[in-house]
Amino acid sequence: MTQLNQLQELMRTLRFVETSNHLTELIKQAEQNDHSYTRFLLDIMQYEQKRREEKQVEKRLKWATFPDYKTLEEFDIKEQQSLSKKQLNQLGDLTWIDQLYNLVLLGPPGVGKTHLAIGLGIKAIYEGYKVIFTSMGDLVHALKTEEITRKSKTSLKRMRDADLVIIDDLMFMAMDQQEANLFFHLI
Repeated sequence: MTQLNQLQELMRTLRFVETSNHLTELIKQAEQNDHSYTRFLLDIMQYEQKRREEKQVEKRLKWATFPDYKTLEEFDIKEQQSLSKKQLNQLGDLTWIDQLYNLVLLGPPGVGKTHLAIGLGIKAIYEGYKVIFTSMGDLVHALKTEEITRKSKTSLKRMRDADLVIIDDLMFMAMDQQEANLFFHLI
């Protein structure tokens, strides 16, 4: 076994999997640029940290279950007269999450409430928050079947652990007394 193979195997054992897979390229760069040992080690550690952060974002995006990928930058503020650029920027600061404020977006269909909610959720993920997106119908179904199905149990656990829960179409579903009790107990 070569030293490179030994090093890659050791990196995998230490859970530096991403760097292990990219090691030959990192070595080549260091040799071409005449990097010091310290610079080379710094490059390795920075590469691993960057890849871990990217993997965390990918994981949180997957868990969020957004129906689409829509960013705040894509939101057309000119189409929405009841929201100013300043208000959009304030929402984008995400301070309301840390202050534990609830945010309710109201308006008729087609004005961009879901786009705005997804954009805020995606921004929150890139800022390190755990986010879950669900429709009211899916949420009520999960609440009603939590004791029966593993999928519902997992979904609700993630929701309870999330920093931001986005419930789409909250007002468009009629609920009976039991469903309302389950929903308000979750909240």
